[in-house]
Amino acid sequence: MIIDRTLRSIVAVHASIPEDAFTAGALGTRREGSGVVIRDNGLVLTIGYLITEADEVWLTTNDGRVVPAHALAYDQETGFGLVQALGSLGVPALDFGDVAKAEIGDPVVIADGIGQFVRANIVAKQEFAGYWEYLLEEAIFVAPAHPSWGGAALIGTDGKLLGIGSLHLQMASQNEETADINMVVPINLLPPILDDLLNRGQVNKPPRPWLGAFSAESNGEVVVMSVAEGGPAAQAGLRRGDVISEIRDGEVDSLADFYRKVWESGPAGAEIPMRILRDGREAWLRVKSADRNSFLRKPQLQ
Repeated sequence: MIIDRTLRSIVAVHASIPEDAFTAGALGTRREGSGVVIRDNGLVLTIGYLITEADEVWLTTNDGRVVPAHALAYDQETGFGLVQALGSLGVPALDFGDVAKAEIGDPVVIADGIGQFVRANIVAKQEFAGYWEYLLEEAIFVAPAHPSWGGAALIGTDGKLLGIGSLHLQMASQNEETADINMVVPINLLPPILDDLLNRGQVNKPPRPWLGAFSAESNGEVVVMSVAEGGPAAQAGLRRGDVISEIRDGEVDSLADFYRKVWESGPAGAEIPMRILRDGREAWLRVKSADRNSFLRKPQLQ
């Protein structure tokens, strides 16, 4: 792989978000990260949280040129975001690699839009459940971690794109030492939804039910860390510290299991009965779910 040639296809992403946006408090009003040019017309793939509710987006190429852009789409299920450059970037598109052939131990490069890259290895390919009602069946984990991971490109030895950087995490090894790692969203999740995102701004299927609960798994229990202000969980009375033990008539045994049970309850708007443990007492709550996108500002048409 000729790294300098590959780095040209990765751009810096700068987004400005209104102060009254739903995600402004949690994600900030100035967001910076990276993106990857995936089509010669200036279509850029990034991680969606960088551009959610953005009213201005700017892309900076590896040689320092700044080009205005438009936030096209954010897919809640994968976490991918799409940005369209509104001027010529003058850089080649990066081809997609084959994630199915990528194996644990394989050497990779994770690179950002300002030319920084880290030579790493794939350390795991496994399920990942995020506290914000997010689940990947098989995320990619790499180490060592890149210090600027958001939207960074994961590149295989053939110079092709394997995924987009999402998180910085720590992983405990067998000798109880911790290592910094990056979680990467695999690129194979994009082709099945790309046309929908380009043509509709979202995937053409009913949205999943969203609760607005930020939860973590502790010793096999799902514990609520906080709830989104004005969201369905908050309106139903779910609180920080509540332990979610059952959805309908099924016991919850993990964070991933919790999400699957909620999503199996029907489309957004479905009522989700849940049994909780609060201060040593059990109670039932009925949460009327919502479409998460309905709380977000929509991209302005250009």
